[in-house]
Amino acid sequence: MAKTAIASVVALALAGCGETATKVDLEQESQRHAYALGTVLGGEVKSNLEHLSSTGMELDKDVILAAISDAMNDESLMNEDEVQAAVMELVELSTSLAEAEAAAAGERNLEEGLAYQAENASRDGVTVTESGLQYEVMVEGEGPKPAATDTVTVHYKGELLDGTVFDSSYERGEPIAFPLDRVIVGWSEGVQLMNVGSKYRFVIPAELAYGDQQRPGSPIPPNATLIFEVELLEIEAAE
Repeated sequence: MAKTAIASVVALALAGCGETATKVDLEQESQRHAYALGTVLGGEVKSNLEHLSSTGMELDKDVILAAISDAMNDESLMNEDEVQAAVMELVELSTSLAEAEAAAAGERNLEEGLAYQAENASRDGVTVTESGLQYEVMVEGEGPKPAATDTVTVHYKGELLDGTVFDSSYERGEPIAFPLDRVIVGWSEGVQLMNVGSKYRFVIPAELAYGDQQRPGSPIPPNATLIFEVELLEIEAAE
């Protein structure tokens, strides 16, 4: 892990070192290969720098460039053990800062969600279940209702409180089928209230969704209250 981290930190120096493109000769194949490699490393550098900056850490690019030059000339000011120790400190510190920021964001999301839920619950046509799930009937169908073990086919759109659409079968152009016992609690409970042909709007509290989970790569932040519009198209009863 330390060697991987070291490689990432060494790559940091290649991004953002100038406002304009460096003028180099790319006529020879070896030069194009070298430039391509530098471009790949530069992309990794930019990603690393943006991540560290988001955690409140800013690294001196001049020092990074100097370290790369020294390392390439076998003149490093730090031995291998010192480098590995410093890199591990950097990894641990950035991780700690990121976790602290995620926890603070989670608290903000929870407060905002509770405020939104209270306001939404006061609206005409909104029903709040015992679990805290909120639903509003947009279209009432006349078909059967699914059981918790059934597979349903639905069209849906999922949003965050700020209106960000994080998932939508409408945008993909086709409905999706899934078993109700393999989705978040709020979804399972809510869809079981629907008749085939219905369209409901759900406000799902964090504890009925993904809770305080920080899921890497997910557009859904910790403690997020989720809003779904769901159209129940079909039920496939469990065997």
